[in-house]
Amino acid sequence: MKNLADHDSFVDGVPHDTFAQMRKDAPLHWTPGFVGAKGFWSLTRYADIMAAQRVPEVFSSAQGIRIEDQSHEEYMARRTFQETDPPEHTITRRAVNPAFAKPVVTKFEPLIRELARDIVAKGLQEHEFDAVDKIAKTLPMLMLGRILGVPDEDLDWLVTRGDALIGNTDPYFTDTVIDKVDTESYRMMPFRSPAGVQLYDYADAVLRGDKKVSEDGILNRVRGQIEGLDFKNFFCLLVAAGNDTTRYSIAMALHLLATQDGLLQELQKGTDFETAPDEFIRLAAPTLHFRRTATQDTEMHGQTIRAGDKVLLWFVSACRDGDAFADPNRAVLSRAPNRHMAFGQGGPHVCLGMWLAKLELRAVLQEIATRVKTLEPVAPPTWTRSNFICGVKTLPIRAHLK
Repeated sequence: MKNLADHDSFVDGVPHDTFAQMRKDAPLHWTPGFVGAKGFWSLTRYADIMAAQRVPEVFSSAQGIRIEDQSHEEYMARRTFQETDPPEHTITRRAVNPAFAKPVVTKFEPLIRELARDIVAKGLQEHEFDAVDKIAKTLPMLMLGRILGVPDEDLDWLVTRGDALIGNTDPYFTDTVIDKVDTESYRMMPFRSPAGVQLYDYADAVLRGDKKVSEDGILNRVRGQIEGLDFKNFFCLLVAAGNDTTRYSIAMALHLLATQDGLLQELQKGTDFETAPDEFIRLAAPTLHFRRTATQDTEMHGQTIRAGDKVLLWFVSACRDGDAFADPNRAVLSRAPNRHMAFGQGGPHVCLGMWLAKLELRAVLQEIATRVKTLEPVAPPTWTRSNFICGVKTLPIRAHLK
């Protein structure tokens, strides 16, 4: 089995064989400390993770949601509402949730379809291209700007900083790789990243009114409800997670359409556009895990999780649990119901942008189905070096048009 604490275990993609073995033989698995961090428990079965998510009073988010150990001072400086439990989490969520509700997001559908049509058409002008750069990255970036209410000319800069932030373990995204260099001077910044300093400065400018944002964007809506450091951390969360998870879901869809026999032809029947986005998101599972911290001694699978122990909920494993999903490693576009755990579904921390991600993915799928006869890989994809975020970084493909 691969060491799940080691980011290098994920450079060739998710080690699904390791998770399958753990689900079978060690559903509660202990990983010893690694590179100065304390050890942790892993939950890998769908049923166990679902049960843990339902008791935040036992498995708490209020000491961080990543493997990294933090002092209380660091935690308080960097936390977002993701790193809180009910009722505090619920109060903040109620303040921001209306901007991401399904009826609100649905109003963006004409714009999303227009953008998807233009982006896909432009990408397909080249016979061979990197589908991440030309398609998967572009639509979420543009929609991020509309949701935040920031100027389009700032988007490339913001996304690059967001990539450096959430990709802090990968030299593809940052020179300040957290397990390779000394990041002590950034310990109060999100992800211990210098990109956090730059994003904080941008958020400060928004708060002061020096950076103009649109009146109907989320940043303007939450000013006055979220202030100071909480606003800056919320901004960093939106810039990073609001772009990457959708990008990697679209990239996984394009990767599977190019590699799974008959999948594109099945999509082109046009009967599964409502269910297909969830299936691709299930198989992408961009956020590999969230960490919880036990607040009391708990018995599971004949072992004792001690109060204070870190417990990782491996959503990526739950999404491929054969006890929850038939034929779990293949894309079944008509799969319904599809109660996967990608985007944190099943718990109080479900992703605010879930409806937007599904809408963006569906728009891209429909454009690909309309325009493309076949897709095929030109070279293997490259994957993020991270045990927290899984994504296809580059995806060279060849498209044959209708």
